[in-house]
Amino acid sequence: MDTLTALPKNSPHPIQRLIIIALASLFIFYHVTMLSDFVRWHDQTSNALYNWVQAALRVGIIASLTLVVLGKRFALWTMWFSIGSLIVTHYWAHFGMVEADFTIGRHPLSYLKGLIMPSIVTMAFLYRGR
Repeated sequence: MDTLTALPKNSPHPIQRLIIIALASLFIFYHVTMLSDFVRWHDQTSNALYNWVQAALRVGIIASLTLVVLGKRFALWTMWFSIGSLIVTHYWAHFGMVEADFTIGRHPLSYLKGLIMPSIVTMAFLYRGR
C-alpha cells in the first residue's frame, strides 16, 4: 500500500491544521475566561437575561470550536451561528436595550471584528488539501 493512498482524502495541510488549532484554542481560552467572569459575577450588566444568553452562546462557541478542531464539518455551522448570535447580543446592548459598560465609547462596527478569526478558521478548514 502506498503512503499517499493511506492518507484520508482532503486531509488538512499541517500549516492549515496548525492555524485551526491555534486560533480555535485562543478563541476557546477567551470564551472560557469570559464564562469564568460570568460565574464570579464580574463585568455583568444589570439584565440577568442578557447575561444568561451571552453565557449560553459562549458555551456554544466553545463546544463548536472544540468540534472544529476535531475535524467535524457541521461544527462550522454551529460556530458561525453562535458567534453571529453573540455579535447580535452586543448590538442589543449597544443600542440601549441593555445597560452595559462595554458599549461606552465604542463604534457600532467594532463588534464585527469578532468575525475575523472565525473567517480564518473557516477558510483553513474548507480549503484543506488543495
